[in-house]
Amino acid sequence: MGRIVLSLLVDNTSGVLSRVAGLFSRRGYNIESLTVGETADPRYSRMTVVSNGDDEILEQIEKQLRKLEDVRDIKELVPGHAVYRELILIKVRADANDRQAINAIAQIFRATVVDVGRESMTVMLTGDQSKLDAIINLLEDYEILELARTGLTGLSRGADDVRFLP
Repeated sequence: MGRIVLSLLVDNTSGVLSRVAGLFSRRGYNIESLTVGETADPRYSRMTVVSNGDDEILEQIEKQLRKLEDVRDIKELVPGHAVYRELILIKVRADANDRQAINAIAQIFRATVVDVGRESMTVMLTGDQSKLDAIINLLEDYEILELARTGLTGLSRGADDVRFLP
């Protein structure tokens, strides 16, 4: 079972997200992660789609996405030739006795404590999937109350593959 990370440049119009997600659901393809945001040019949005399947399915996904009218460009983000990041917020049960230990774990990962309450702390971290999984594993000892992950986003390395649209 393989994995593909695609960076799509799409028109920034209503319904584009629905059409892309609909393509996956109609064909029974799985979306592992999907992130969307406006680019520097407000006419376009960048979607990062992570999917898995055998080689034939992954090839078919890319071919089907290219057929969508709103899709302007597709790049496969290949490990080693791209930068991937994900953001996570983790709210952990923390009384006064636990705060110092949780803060120490956060510092090891270069995470930021973004909220402290009487009974909880919220930690924010960006990184690759393995880094985020590692901090979750350590913070499970303190009872994770809530957790939110953004999903993977990424760009290819260097300026060689940048395409500017008219």
